[in-house]
Amino acid sequence: GDSITTPGPERALQKLDRSWLEKSMAVNVIGPMMVSQALAPLMEQRRNPKQPQDMRPPAIIANLSARVGSISDNNLGGWYSYRASKAALNQATRCMALELKRKHVWTVALHPGTTQTDLSLPFSKNVQEGRMFPVDFTVERLLSVVECMEEEHSGGFFDWAGIALPF
Repeated sequence: GDSITTPGPERALQKLDRSWLEKSMAVNVIGPMMVSQALAPLMEQRRNPKQPQDMRPPAIIANLSARVGSISDNNLGGWYSYRASKAALNQATRCMALELKRKHVWTVALHPGTTQTDLSLPFSKNVQEGRMFPVDFTVERLLSVVECMEEEHSGGFFDWAGIALPF
């Protein structure tokens, strides 16, 4: 929301709106978790390490998170619903990584940076010059991060440049 015509992002506890909080959780946590639940059985791989031809690349679940979902990096407060939903998604990503690694499915939470979309439009005037990325750039960068993943990155949180972010 733009805080004018629709609720959120809430800058103060008193501005919390139950409906907006529920929508944020539904879109940013529940949706990705349910999609992952439905697709995980189709992504699972049984491998025989004695047969090199059976060493297919892992399947990867990439969740779109946001830096504001980092608890340890939160020095500004506010944006309660959005921050909480992205922090919950980060936790779900880590949990899935621990469970699914036995089936050769990796997970990662990705921060795309501020991207030129309708979501960021109301806040674009506050974005530093050169830090508002075109959609094509963001997609290319996130795909590159996923393509460069190694097993030890599964369950991690990375930005568009491949830099590990704190939870």
